[in-house]
This record gives sequence, C-alpha cells and structure tokens, in this order.
Amino acid sequence: MGNEFDNIKNKRGCLNKDFELFHIKDKKDLEFEFHYHDFNKIIIFISGKVTYAIEGKYYKLRPWDILLINNNDIHKPIIDPGETYERIIIWVNSNFIINHNSSDCNLFQCFELASSEKINLLRLDCESLKNIKSILQQLEETKHDVRFGNSILSNSLFLQFLVYLNRLFLERHNEDELSDIQYDESIGKILDYINKNLSEDLSIERISSKFYISKYYLMHKFKIQTGYTVHNYILQKRLAMARSLIKDGSSTTEAAIESGFNDYSSFVRAFKKNYEISPKHCLKIR
Repeated sequence: MGNEFDNIKNKRGCLNKDFELFHIKDKKDLEFEFHYHDFNKIIIFISGKVTYAIEGKYYKLRPWDILLINNNDIHKPIIDPGETYERIIIWVNSNFIINHNSSDCNLFQCFELASSEKINLLRLDCESLKNIKSILQQLEETKHDVRFGNSILSNSLFLQFLVYLNRLFLERHNEDELSDIQYDESIGKILDYINKNLSEDLSIERISSKFYISKYYLMHKFKIQTGYTVHNYILQKRLAMARSLIKDGSSTTEAAIESGFNDYSSFVRAFKKNYEISPKHCLKIR
C-alpha cells in the first residue's frame, strides 16, 4: 500500500494522483509535529490508543472512527506507543472531486460540514460500519490488482465511498462524538476569528483586546491547544492562503496582499523557507 511516513515530504505538498490509500499497522514510539497538507485527508482509525489534534480540538478515537481533515487544517496524532496503531489513511486530490461533482451532488460537502460545524469526527453505527468495511475492503483489493480496468474500478469504488461518507455526514447527530472531544472554547473562537480575518491586523495586542484576555494568557493557552505560537500559526495560515491563491490564478503580489502580508520581501522569504520554492516558481508550476 505504501507508507505515509515515507511520504512525509508531502505534508505541505501536492498530491499528483486522484487519491492515495495507505493501510498502516505498527507499534512504534512515533511523535509527529503539527503539520498540514495541500490536499484533503480521510483517516479511518482501526485500533490503538490515539488522540488526534485538529485545529485546537482533541479527538479521543474509538475503533472505526472516521476523521475528515481539510486541506490546510493543522493537525497531528498523539499516539500511545504501548499499543498497536492501525489505520487507513486516504489522501484526496481536490481536482478529482471537482471533476466528479454535479449540480445536485457536491462531494466536498462532508469536508465543508466538518469545517463549518467544527467537528471532524464521524462515529458509525453497526449498519454503517458494515457498509464502510465492505467498500474499503474492495477498494484495498483494487490497489493490488493489475488486471484490466483496475484503475477505473478503483476510482468508481472510491466515488462510492465518498457518496456514502457524505450521506453519513449529512445524517449525523454528533451526540456520541461530543463526549470524546476536548477543546478550549475561547481558543476555538480565536482560531475562527483568525481564519476569517487573515488579511486584517492580527497582532497579539489586537486579538487579546478583542477577546478581553491578557496577551500572556493568550500566548500560553494558544500554544497548549494548537502546538503553535500565535505568530507562527497566523504565518502558516497566511502562507497556505497565499499558495492557494497563486494556484488559483492570482499574481504573487496579489496573493501576498490578500493573505495579510504587508511587506512583499518578507512574504517571499517566508514562502521560500516554508515551501522550499519561491512564490514565482509556484506560479509557474500551478
């Protein structure tokens, strides 16, 4: 299947395939940094003792929980090395979804709901679990298959999986999921404010004043909940936004301004340090 760890260089990169599936089972002392991707990710947790942090929320996982992680969502797993950790991870190319959307079927809807409702977790009932397992088993089998039409069969099964996943997200009620989600409500509101106002002044003084908390408490609490300093979180989000704008056709100057960078030279330096290519090179390969 391949191993996601061997592809960690893609943590801020692009996915060139329609989708990529990894089935990983290991018992290691693994420690991940907070990171994000330029593509959407689906995690099907099978076994182990894992808490998954996504944008300031901590999800205590149960077997066969499903997590949806949007592109540019900052996340990491917190793994108990004493237990075997098994999971299926699927990287999803946005263009693949766009090409298969229709006027009455938006396959992005499950990701959009996860983002708007700020709950990335889907917990399955027995019947749904049975159906999900069946589709995933067939999907995994096609990844090893070299017979005629296997790529078309694989794509059709994955589309079936996405349709079913969307139906489940549209029908979920969240009561069971909420019991295993830990987060700080005040930091959640601040994260929401930051992400909606990346082009505005987001100094620590401005944020602490708006939310009536001391800047020292803000910096301390923010780092605990997100793994980032306030400054670095904002920087990463602005860089991700600028990169998306460039890929969507904006000039590098427009992208810098729209994502909140007041100094173009500082933007170029930060972009190159983060992505190891210049904004202009990103413009050429979009």
